[in-house]
Order: sequence, then C-alpha cells, then structure tokens
Amino acid sequence: MHLSRREASEAVADLGWRYLLGNLRTCVPVPSMDRAAEVGAIAVDACGPRADAHLSVDLRPRRVVLTLRTAEVADLTRTDLDLARRVSAALERAGARTVADTGDGAGGAPRAVQMLEIAVDALRPERIRPFWKAVLGYVCEPGHDGPRDPLVDPLGQGPAVWFQQMEHPRPQRNRIHFDVCVPHDEARARLRAALGAGGVLVAEERAPAFWVLADAEGNEVCVTTWQNRD
Repeated sequence: MHLSRREASEAVADLGWRYLLGNLRTCVPVPSMDRAAEVGAIAVDACGPRADAHLSVDLRPRRVVLTLRTAEVADLTRTDLDLARRVSAALERAGARTVADTGDGAGGAPRAVQMLEIAVDALRPERIRPFWKAVLGYVCEPGHDGPRDPLVDPLGQGPAVWFQQMEHPRPQRNRIHFDVCVPHDEARARLRAALGAGGVLVAEERAPAFWVLADAEGNEVCVTTWQNRD
C-alpha cells in the first residue's frame, strides 16, 4: 500500500529512523567491530525471513547504518515500518539504540544519516542514460527501466544517478549537480553550515522540498528533504 512521505517519516521518527528517498535509515553507535557484527546479526534476526528483501546493513568500527526498503518495488512499504519497529525493539533489549546521528562519540564528527544522488540535466535524457549506465556499471531499479528512470549501484555503494529534463541549452551553468537528501529536521542546520562555509543560496522557492546552493565558483548542490513532495 502506498505511504505518504509524511506518514512514513512520522511513523518511525521517535525510534531514531529517518525517511530518505523511499528508504528508512538509522544509525547504531558501537564501540568496536565485534559489537557492530553483533548489532548487524540482531537486526537480521529481528527481520527474520524478510531480511533479504528489506534490510541492508553497513558495519563500521564505530557505527552500524541500517536501511530498510522493499526491494521488489524499490520503495517503502508498511512492512518496512513494521520491521523498523521490530529492529529498534530488539536492539534496545540488547542494550543498543537506533539514532539519526552518525557521530560515534569517539572523535568522529556528528552528522545525520543521509543519502546522496547525482543529477544530470539533459535535453534528451534517453540518449545519455545508456552511457551513464555503462560507464558506472549501474543497473535499473526493479520496475523502473524507463528511458529516464534513475540508475543505481547494484552493490549499493555509490550514489544513484537521475536525469532532469531541460527545455533549452544552458551553457551558463553546470549541468551535473549533487542532491544531498537529509532528514527534514536536519536540513536548515545543514543549510546554515554550507552558507557559513562560503556557499551561496541560489534558489529556495521550492523549500523545504529543496534548496539550491552553490560554492564560490558556481558548482551547485541541492539540499533536499521529503517535505512538500506528496
């Protein structure tokens, strides 16, 4: 069943999960790689037979990043919401916690969980999409094999690449930009930090769906959230 972005976000926000680009994502602080492996095993066990089709686990010495998404439809479903609750409860019983902050408490810079996309602006996306698919070794998401659909890393390591329709040539601006999808409650802090680091606000008409920023030489990035998109 289709979930609105607001519904998905609010359903698990108190558990430390955040809704990002059709995914639920959270972080579990750990003191060691051994503990990270234990946390990953607890999460897999909590998901049971559904783990393969819904759960991704990134183990690091100071943190474990967990992501839930229904692979079959390449989107979030109510099953993922249920699994997030199960995982958080299981980890809490084991003395761990799911949080949105990826800071490790041991000298690592804190940052909210996020997802990165690369956007390519094109007059005819269908002409250039095969090139990017081949050169990156990327694939189509299940059920999304159209000439303008995003491309993803089959190993889940690199950022997705999507194609934005242009109506006219635009030689005065760059045509590839980053989209940094952050939790809705992190966006304005990220915006202030970027502007304080020498960034320029290019556009905010669609905020809080996204803000367009640029560095001092005009290279652009969008800070995006799920808000104002349903």
